[in-house]
Amino acid sequence: MGMNSPLGSLAELPAVIPVFPLPGVLLLPGAQLPLNIFEPRYLAMTDAAIRSDRMIGMIQPADASVSLQGNPELRKVGCAGRITQFAETGDGRYLLTLTGVVRFRIITELDAVTGYRQCQVDYQEYSGDLSQGNGKEIARNELLQSLKQFTEAKGMRIDWSDIDKATNTVLVNAMSMMAPFSPDERQVLLEARDIGERAQTLMAMIEFELVKTAGSAGKLQ
Repeated sequence: MGMNSPLGSLAELPAVIPVFPLPGVLLLPGAQLPLNIFEPRYLAMTDAAIRSDRMIGMIQPADASVSLQGNPELRKVGCAGRITQFAETGDGRYLLTLTGVVRFRIITELDAVTGYRQCQVDYQEYSGDLSQGNGKEIARNELLQSLKQFTEAKGMRIDWSDIDKATNTVLVNAMSMMAPFSPDERQVLLEARDIGERAQTLMAMIEFELVKTAGSAGKLQ
């Protein structure tokens, strides 16, 4: 796999990847996630990734309330991302952008002596992530209407000109990552079978949040 070459098949992906556990953080295939790296073990993880295939697996801990210091149990499914932007800040931090490549299921965690966690993973279940379409089957107008109601209710600022240019797949994945859902809800979005199922799940979550918001507003009146 060349440093800038696109990934053509699962065979090009590493069987063992470093994993970065963060509760409530979601990475999806084709989407971008900015990261501010400052802990020594994750600085070491980044150094190792830069020296090899630039791949890092984003995954949530099984219990979002547990401290990450004790290497808590991990969720079984995460998303492998490739470092596509990298900068040093001069004060000991790294600023990264990970671009999601493909989801994975953990087979086993290695007894690593590197400080950061490494897992043997399997991508086969999510092979479709490498060739995901533009989401033509998604009801775009219905999705946009839900998004507008949701962002207004939550006071979120959105550049709608960018959204108008985005494919349905990019739109669904970006909003799944940005919306203020719980860690469990984010995991459901991550594990959706395909982009159509993720869009349906996203709209259902949005409708539920709108009902809760309307109910809370009614109680305050």
